[in-house]
Amino acid sequence: MPPTHVPTMRRSGTLVAEGGVGVPAAAVACASLAVRSRGRREKGTAVHGSAARTAALAKLGFAAGLVVQELGWDHDCDDEIRTAVEALTGGQLEDEDYADGADAVLLWFRTHDDDLVDSLVDGLTDLVGNGFLVLCTPRAGRDGHVDPSEIEDAALTAGLHPAGVAQVSGTWSVVRLVRPKGGRR
Repeated sequence: MPPTHVPTMRRSGTLVAEGGVGVPAAAVACASLAVRSRGRREKGTAVHGSAARTAALAKLGFAAGLVVQELGWDHDCDDEIRTAVEALTGGQLEDEDYADGADAVLLWFRTHDDDLVDSLVDGLTDLVGNGFLVLCTPRAGRDGHVDPSEIEDAALTAGLHPAGVAQVSGTWSVVRLVRPKGGRR
């Protein structure tokens, strides 16, 4: 089994190991996720290896070439989700200051953050075309958990509706929110 930690130095999206070999950062991250996730289980959750996580995020709509803006990031966010999204899209996540139009928004939200409706509307600000929003909230029993009925109510108020969920993390629930395809009735 390969070591799970090799001292590295980051250089413009490439990780350089002590031996001087450069590897794309996303590839190293995905490989290390697979090594760390093997055989690990948290009570009440399934094991999500990097391949399963990547496939689930792809079903939510993340794909190569998409520009993804990230809102609500904090130290408690799941870096494995973030890394998998970057690997799928082939680019880094854009921060809150990005204003050139995003294809998708990755929104982290906890009950102690601002109002959920306001956060969803803010997420729509830079979304272009048929873009979508992926809302990540702490799972039930964790600090900051948001009830699913509250998510659905807030989404409807913001002009969105749930369009899929993904089991990609033991600590965060992930739901895709989209604008309705036809006019509201």
